[in-house]
Amino acid sequence: QVQLVESGGGSVQAGGSLRLSCTASGYTYRLACMGWFRQDPGKEREEVAVIYLGGGTTYYGASVKGRFTISQDRTENTVYLQMNSLNPEDTAMYYCAYDRCGTVVAGPRVINYWGQGTKVTVAS
Repeated sequence: QVQLVESGGGSVQAGGSLRLSCTASGYTYRLACMGWFRQDPGKEREEVAVIYLGGGTTYYGASVKGRFTISQDRTENTVYLQMNSLNPEDTAMYYCAYDRCGTVVAGPRVINYWGQGTKVTVAS
């Protein structure tokens, strides 16, 4: 059974930085991806960044491109999301996800494995 444990959320002033971590266990898919998604209450869960675990290829949502960086440490089975130049619109609950890459790309509604979420709050 896949387990995802996130950490690193918190509160920061606009312009600041945070780094989120997601440590995974129990996964066995080939062609697997991990990603970060975020959600505000009453809104759809939004794709933030995705990384292909086999080769490191990355994808970013338009609103975070150039400010956020997703990376992995294979020895620690951990994926990171470095968030720079944060603004209040980045405030949300951030969720780590794991699944076959085709499923991750298909969108949050079909992804099978999620972390518990970590809150990011950016004050203006």
